[in-house]
Amino acid sequence: MGETTAQPPILGVPLADLRRDRTSVKWGVHGPDVIPMWIAEMDCAPCPAVVEAVSAAVARGDTGYALTEEYAAAAAAFAEAEWAWGFDPRTTTRVADVLTGVTHLLGLFTDPGGPVVVSPPVYNAFYEVIEACGRRVVEAPLGPDHRLDVDGLAEVFARVTADGSRTAYLLSNPHNPTGTVHTPAELGALARVADEHGVRVVSDEIHGPLVLPTSTFTPYLTVPGTERGVTVTSASKAWNLAGLKAAIIVPGDDAVDDVRRLHPYVTFGASHLGVIAQTAAYRDGRDWCHRLVGELDANRHLLAELVADHLPGAGLVVPEATYLAWLDLSGLGLGDDPAGEVLRRARVALSPGPIFGSGGQGHARVNYATSPEILREAVGRIASIVA
Repeated sequence: MGETTAQPPILGVPLADLRRDRTSVKWGVHGPDVIPMWIAEMDCAPCPAVVEAVSAAVARGDTGYALTEEYAAAAAAFAEAEWAWGFDPRTTTRVADVLTGVTHLLGLFTDPGGPVVVSPPVYNAFYEVIEACGRRVVEAPLGPDHRLDVDGLAEVFARVTADGSRTAYLLSNPHNPTGTVHTPAELGALARVADEHGVRVVSDEIHGPLVLPTSTFTPYLTVPGTERGVTVTSASKAWNLAGLKAAIIVPGDDAVDDVRRLHPYVTFGASHLGVIAQTAAYRDGRDWCHRLVGELDANRHLLAELVADHLPGAGLVVPEATYLAWLDLSGLGLGDDPAGEVLRRARVALSPGPIFGSGGQGHARVNYATSPEILREAVGRIASIVA
C-alpha cells in the first residue's frame, strides 16, 4: 500500500500571500506593516466543498434569488450528527446573518426602549444591534471565573421586569470573547431564572462548531426548560464565510408561533451563493471543520505558551471554544485600552477590550486563527514594546 499524503494545514497561509490576496475588512483597514488579529475572519485556506459548490454555481449562471429549504435541512442534519440536536427545519426562518436574525427577534420580544440583558465582556456587536433597534442595554456581567453568574442574572431579570417591561437576554453560546463553553447545568439554570421572570432567551450559536476537544458544545434548545428560547446560527464563522451571507433562526417548541410572526420578507436577505456555500459546508465540510478545530486546539496551546514565555504580567483566558482569546494586559503599563498602544507601537491589530462592555478595560481580544508563524511574530512584536 502507498503512503498517505499529508494534507496541508488549513491555517498555514503565509503572511505575504494573505497581504497580497485578501481584500476583506481584516486586511484592508490597516497598513501593510500591520498584522491584523482583530475581526473574526480566519487566515485559512478555503473548504474545498464550498469552493466547488460556489464555483460551479457561478460557472453555470446560477446566481439568482435564494431558495433556502435545502439549507435548513442541511443545518438540521449537521446539528443532529454533531450534537444529537434534532429540530424540524420546517419551523425555522432563514435570514441574512445572525445579527439580522437577532434584530428581528428583539423586535418580537421587546418594546421600543425596552431592556435587553447581556453578560459582559461579550460580543461587541450585541451592543450595536441593541442600540440600532432602539432598545437599551442592561448588563449582568460574567462571574470572575468568566462563567454565567446565574444569581446575578436573576437579580437583573427581577429588576428590569418589575415594571412589566418585556425583556430579552442575548446569550453568546459559546461565549465571545472569553471562549467559555456553557454547561448543560448552567444553561438549565439560565432557562429557569429567565422563565421565572418572563425573559426570552435568544442564543447566538455561530461558534458552536468551533468547540475545542477538551469541552462539549451544548445547544441551548437541547436543555430541558428552554422551549421558549430561540437560537440563531450560521456556518459563517466555522467555515470563514462571512462574505457569503446566510443564517437560520431555530425556535424552541413553545416559540414556533412567535417566529412565524416574522414577516416573510426577512427570509429574502439570505444570499443565494451564501445558501449554496453554507449548505455545502454543513453537508460536505464536516471533516474539514474537524481538522480546523484540531489546528485551533494546537494554536490555543501555542498562544498560552507564548504569552507565558514572552508577556510576563499578562493574563490569558485559554479558550474552550472559538478562535478568539481574551487577554488581560492591564499589568503591562499600556493603559485602559492596550490595543491602541499595541497597534501604534507593535503594529499588531487586536480588538480593544472596552468595546466588549464592563470589565473590558485593560484587556484585548486576539484572533488566533492564523498560522503558528504569524502567531509567533505577533506575540514577539508585542513583547518588544513591553520588555
